[in-house]
Amino acid sequence: MAAGLLTAALRAFADAGAPKTPLYNLTLPVGWRDTPAAVAAVEWRRRAAVAAGLTHEVERLRLQWTADVGLPASRGRLTFAPASDEEFLRLFRRIAVGSLDDETRRNIAVKGAEATARDEMDFYLGCPGRREWWRVAHTPDGQVAGLALPSATPYARNVGYLGVVPEFRGHGYVDDLLTEITLIHAESGAELITATTDTGNAPMVAAFARADYRTSEIRMLYSAPVA
Repeated sequence: MAAGLLTAALRAFADAGAPKTPLYNLTLPVGWRDTPAAVAAVEWRRRAAVAAGLTHEVERLRLQWTADVGLPASRGRLTFAPASDEEFLRLFRRIAVGSLDDETRRNIAVKGAEATARDEMDFYLGCPGRREWWRVAHTPDGQVAGLALPSATPYARNVGYLGVVPEFRGHGYVDDLLTEITLIHAESGAELITATTDTGNAPMVAAFARADYRTSEIRMLYSAPVA
């Protein structure tokens, strides 16, 4: 019955001209795997989603930093500065290649790195956050290491987007970028900062843990495979 309902809903979206198949989103509490009833509830919904053709599964964490945990200490390894839209677009494109973020990888597979970068940048320009918060990170010898985009939702400040360029991955700069975003928000009075990441993006999950971001919610996302 559940598979039939999902199938009918997806068909209705397609008949109405939806540009792509909607995803199915399950919102779950932290630690749901420790509760047999919750495990069973997720399992029959997973089977229904797969039967309806939504075979791609991603587990996504919602995290938050609160002022009571204290400010992270800057390691001083990178310097941060504003930059033009053109430079940010170039960095979005470079960082997208090899990204561990599931949505970014799927978008690149469908439309390539250039269009993915443009869409990412347009999305963050349209968010409630301020453009003047955006920063490019530089190494001590002046090389560009990545970018840090503090942003906001209608409800709270959030991490937005951060990324390290391919040639500097593996140096731990993700911690510096996340610290910079946290400090920008906190120094302007934010007492709550939200963030999201996929559990498959292990380096980002670990960076959030080191920066005292706590998981507040889990989502299981089911979507159609990339054509």
